Amino acid sequence: MNSEVVFGLENATWPALLVDADGVILSANEVAKNIFGTALSDDTAALASLWSSENTGTPVEFLARSNSSAPAILKFQVAGSAEAFSTMVCPFSGDEKKQYLLQLLPPGAPEVKAAPASDAALKQKLDCVLQLARTVSLDFNNALTGVLAHTSLVLGKIGADHPCRNSLLEVEKSAARAAEIAGDLAVFSRQEKQTRRTPTGNLNLLTSRCVEFFQNAHGPRFTWRLTLERSLFMARFDEAKVQQALTKVLENAVEAFAPGTTGQISVQTRNVELTEATQDRNVRLAAGNYVCVEIADKGGGIEAEILPRIFEPFFTTKRAPHRGLGLALVYGIITNHGGGVAISSQPGQGTSARVYLPAERGFVHESLDADKSLRGTGTILVVDDESLLLTMAETILSDFGYKVLTASSGQKALQILAQPGTKVDLVITDLVMPGMGGRELIEKIRQTELALAILCTSGYVMPEDKQIRGGYLQKPFTSTQLLLKVRAALRPTTTVD
Repeated sequence: MNSEVVFGLENATWPALLVDADGVILSANEVAKNIFGTALSDDTAALASLWSSENTGTPVEFLARSNSSAPAILKFQVAGSAEAFSTMVCPFSGDEKKQYLLQLLPPGAPEVKAAPASDAALKQKLDCVLQLARTVSLDFNNALTGVLAHTSLVLGKIGADHPCRNSLLEVEKSAARAAEIAGDLAVFSRQEKQTRRTPTGNLNLLTSRCVEFFQNAHGPRFTWRLTLERSLFMARFDEAKVQQALTKVLENAVEAFAPGTTGQISVQTRNVELTEATQDRNVRLAAGNYVCVEIADKGGGIEAEILPRIFEPFFTTKRAPHRGLGLALVYGIITNHGGGVAISSQPGQGTSARVYLPAERGFVHESLDADKSLRGTGTILVVDDESLLLTMAETILSDFGYKVLTASSGQKALQILAQPGTKVDLVITDLVMPGMGGRELIEKIRQTELALAILCTSGYVMPEDKQIRGGYLQKPFTSTQLLLKVRAALRPTTTVD
């Protein structure tokens, strides 16, 4: 049996086997290994070793005549006796020969007896598809996390005029789009009826981060004036997307000045309360509460005849490689959040862009004197079964001043924590791992380290789980999102929501 073969049901709660047309078992999930024990320990394990003589014909004969229309009641040898299973067979073509996915369910399971055979078969097929979709979305999100995090880290270190910046921005946009697809796949794969709810974000922190990146990139060339609302309304938004939108508006503000010249750029956040519908230039805002980020420059401004077209896709007055998608992307992101983007400008006097996001009449909580830097100190233990993500987290966190320990499993994490003299300030753990999962790891940590800060990550949609009692970071995430979550976990007075 080849344990490296992946067939998408490794984490299923029922036995599952992948076999070829000759009845050779190519792979088995953990539940099957636990039930059938030593019969699956041999590399050449065959279905015949599990087959009961009470079944009609041999395993090879059964596979040859099987189809996926209905489950069959078969008996398999479990602990020396024959046990019946409702067996669903899904045939498909493998690399060299036909293969079969066998799912073994108790014959008295409600999903089999509560409906006609055709409905039961359909449900089991759907369960198989859902599990496959869940596995694909999880692996896809893990890969995208590395792409987005490394890309955002590099973007934060290079200037707006760097020759590779546009290519990196395209990589980031493509990865963000792929993340949306993976997220939709994750929602589809969840069997319970649960939808994603955009978390409450702190627009002050996000705006500060964006401005800091540009300050570091351009040095003393520009004078930056950052004014933050002291009691900002709460808003729900996708942090990665809104960061992308604000970054593009800030890029336009920088490019409003001729190369080599200096200038002033002002950035302000504020609350907006509208008792009736209001028009702000090109935007019609319904009555309600909003948070607004205004970015104003003293650059060359925009001609009156051009201003109405600035959000049109592929319209641009800039030279290649600009393709006229920047403000169209900003418009799409903000309007998809239910907000709007208003722009006013006069040639020779500058441009003002106002980004509005719907808000709730509550306030984000943060210390007004808190250090807004992403740098920090302390020891962080990162736990994930994906080596690429361990490398990514170690690279980013180390670059911003943290000492990083890594563990590829929950068991190894506990071993590190148990070492004499080891002091860990924060544990970042994936929730879905083979063997000991993140929830079990957290439970064991809480038995001895009740106050230890814990940050959970996952490519799944986060369920309501009061037992986790820690921060949560949805995969995939950018380097900024990771650093902000780490900062919030280590300094709880600055957390939001």
